[in-house]
Amino acid sequence: MSETNFNLEDRTFRFAQAVRAYCKNVTHHTINVQDIKQVVRSSGSVAANYIEANEALSKADFIYRIKVCRKEAKETVLWINLIGIEDKPELAVTKLQLADEAKQLMLIFNAIIKKTNAN
Repeated sequence: MSETNFNLEDRTFRFAQAVRAYCKNVTHHTINVQDIKQVVRSSGSVAANYIEANEALSKADFIYRIKVCRKEAKETVLWINLIGIEDKPELAVTKLQLADEAKQLMLIFNAIIKKTNAN
């Protein structure tokens, strides 16, 4: 595995961990609980699918897995933004940082797809 792959595996893992830490601090009322479950799943799926992409059996499988990573990162932005923090405004900065990291990951996966398709 290349150094770049390792760093992105680590980055996606740390992202999933950060989402979980954020969710522990969010108020768990009826509506938030469903969105929290979704964001935990989608953020973890980004990391898991990146690992699977690195173990892909073909170029097509690799591209498919990277596209799943991109899709899950995009969904993570949605769920992060849906989680209500009106009662905890101190979480606003973390919310923005997590949404931004998910968007950055989307851009990275998009670049990987373009580069792989070009080769």
